[in-house]
Amino acid sequence: MSSVLQPATSGQDLEAPSIVGKYRPISSHLAIAPPVSVVIPAMNEAENLPYVFKTLPDWIHEVVLVDGNSSDNTVEVARELWPGVKVVGQQGRGKGDALITGFEACSGDIIVMVDADGSADGNEIVSYVSALVSGADFAKGSRFANGGGTDDMTFIRWLGNRVLCAIVNRKFGARYTDLCYGYNAFWRHCLDKIELDCTGFEVETLMNIRVVKAGLKVQEIPSHEYLRIHGVSNLRAVRDGLRVLRVILKERSNRRALRRVGRRSPMLDSVRGEVS
Repeated sequence: MSSVLQPATSGQDLEAPSIVGKYRPISSHLAIAPPVSVVIPAMNEAENLPYVFKTLPDWIHEVVLVDGNSSDNTVEVARELWPGVKVVGQQGRGKGDALITGFEACSGDIIVMVDADGSADGNEIVSYVSALVSGADFAKGSRFANGGGTDDMTFIRWLGNRVLCAIVNRKFGARYTDLCYGYNAFWRHCLDKIELDCTGFEVETLMNIRVVKAGLKVQEIPSHEYLRIHGVSNLRAVRDGLRVLRVILKERSNRRALRRVGRRSPMLDSVRGEVS
C-alpha cells in the first residue's frame, strides 16, 4: 500500500521545504503524500455546486466532475468555482455509470465519492483519508454509526436500508450499520478487486458487497447527511430498493457458484481419478 502517515509534532514545521516537497498538510496533526481525487457525479446541479465546492478542502489533488448531459450551466459553474476541475462527459446513464466514468478519469491514489446535491459535507473528507492512510482499504460512510446522522431519510427509505443492510451482513459476513450511502473513499487499487459493472443507484451496495468478498479492510466513518438544497432527487425508494435487492441476490448466487466450482476443481477430480 502506498500510504504515508506523517504526524506533525511540536518540533516539526510543515512549511519547511523538506516536508512540503513530500507531504501535503491536511490538519495540524496529519500530513499525507498520496494524492486525493474527489469524484462528483452531477446532472443539472448548478444551484447546488456552490454549497458542495465551498466545503471541499484545498489540499485535495483534483476534482473530477462527471457531467450527465446537464441542460443547465453545471459545467460552467464548476469551472468557475474550481478552476482546475477535470470535467468528464458521461456517455451512459445512471449514477453507477457516472461513478465508473469518474473513477477511470482519476489520477489520485485515493478516490473519494461525493454527491452533488449538497447533502454531503466535504469537511468530513479528512476523516475518510485518515482512515485510509492508517491502514483501511475502504472507508465507508455511515449515517447510523455513532456520531453520524441524517436529515433526509423517510421511514420507507430507513426501513428498506435497515432490512437490506441486515441481509448483506448475514449473507456476506459484513458488519455494516448503513448500506445505501454514497459518501465513501478508497485506495485506487481496490477497483481492480471489485470490478464494478452496474449503472444505477445500486452501485453503492455492489461496492459494499464486493469489498467484503474481496477481503478488503473496511472502516466505517460516521457521516451526517443533509437535505438536498435545490431540485428533486432521481432516487425512487421502491424501484431502486428492488434493484439493490436484485444485486444482493445476484452476488449471493455468484458466491455459491464459486464455492461449487472450488469443490469441483480439476485438480481435485484428478486426485479422485488416481485414487479410484
